[in-house]
Amino acid sequence: MIVIDGSQGEGGGQILRSSLALSLVTRKPFRIERIRAGRQKPGLLRQHLTAVTAAARIGAAYVEGAELGSQQLTFIPSGLHGGVYSFAIGTAGSTTLVLQTILVPLFFADTESTIEIEGGTHNPASPPYDFLVRSWLPLLRRMGARAEVELVRPGFFPAGGGKIRVTVEPSKLGRLELLERGALLGTRARACVANLAYAIAQREVAVVGEKLGWTELQAHTLTGSLGPGNVLTLEAEYEHVTEIVTGFGQRGVPAEQVASRASDEMARYLESAAAAGEHLTDQLLLPMALGDGGVFTAVTVSSHAVTNAEVIGRFLDVAVQVDGDRVEVRK
Repeated sequence: MIVIDGSQGEGGGQILRSSLALSLVTRKPFRIERIRAGRQKPGLLRQHLTAVTAAARIGAAYVEGAELGSQQLTFIPSGLHGGVYSFAIGTAGSTTLVLQTILVPLFFADTESTIEIEGGTHNPASPPYDFLVRSWLPLLRRMGARAEVELVRPGFFPAGGGKIRVTVEPSKLGRLELLERGALLGTRARACVANLAYAIAQREVAVVGEKLGWTELQAHTLTGSLGPGNVLTLEAEYEHVTEIVTGFGQRGVPAEQVASRASDEMARYLESAAAAGEHLTDQLLLPMALGDGGVFTAVTVSSHAVTNAEVIGRFLDVAVQVDGDRVEVRK
């Protein structure tokens, strides 16, 4: 049995999620200790429990330690089965992080799947829905993946109540080569508010226009959200890749500050020549390792990505090599 130290590297929930996904595909059991030891509230929170539950169901797995606050978990899968699944986090925990735990494994399942996940769809410190469908998923489709993700209704912290619906078909993941962005096709900023003043969104896109010089600026009011929320999405679309930068409104933080931070992050990407931004770099490693590998250029390789690569190496005979801005996943 593989033993994983949940405190290694950045010590977050990605170690658990990657371990679950890799275990499902390889059928290798594992035990993880000191789960999320690097976080203010260590152990399993509801979104992590939901990820474990989802993985256990599609993998018909035996599980020990799946309870709130647990810092140790044993996971022994016995198969990998597509089907119709529904999971509710019960809080505003990230639906996209739960999805990323099981989506890639379901490409290796025996039949197609339909999944609904309820919780938060636009959460700080996790990939929002827009990043999933506009940046990450198109590259997986380029590798051969067949999946669709639909936003049924938005959900923000702390109310939650959002829902995504996903269809997945068994797919073979090929090699990904992403060395250049290609020509710039367009840039756009979209600020959305739910149960908040429309002027907040207007102020945010105005700042983006001033700081980045962008002209495609959109302000929207979202309907269907159970609680208040504000998300600013900046998108730079190139021939071969789309970069998404997201800012989230917070109580006590001016809209101008939210927009300024997001604009600065996007400016750093635009100044670089590399294809993948920081968050995309981290999210590409696992599907490439389970597929036919590949190579891409990265703006930066975070400690989060390094930790993810170390976990991948515990389950697969795969080397993740970083040479300057070039990242290669070698089988």
